[in-house]
Amino acid sequence: MLRSILTLSAVLLAATPAAASTYSAKLAAPAGGRIIAPDIVWNCGAGSCQGATDESRPAVICQSLARKAGKIGSFVADGRDFTPAELEKCNASAKQTTGKAFAAQ
Repeated sequence: MLRSILTLSAVLLAATPAAASTYSAKLAAPAGGRIIAPDIVWNCGAGSCQGATDESRPAVICQSLARKAGKIGSFVADGRDFTPAELEKCNASAKQTTGKAFAAQ
């Protein structure tokens, strides 16, 4: 009886999914609503975004957000702030704006 309970417990533990990693970012330019990127859905409002995923590649997650939302001012993965070097690498993927203004006529 005890053996069957231990076996069942081991099977249930093996089937339990890993805890999702949490991410947050402050954007240089505000974005509202949802941003759907590979491996994560971001909920954004007032210049910041939050999301969670089982994917464990913070640099890739940051780059995918930068491609969709533009330059990122700060990025936190599971409570750890990205270093300036990591953030610079992430922002290399940021969507580019042309910077051209329409001429007034």
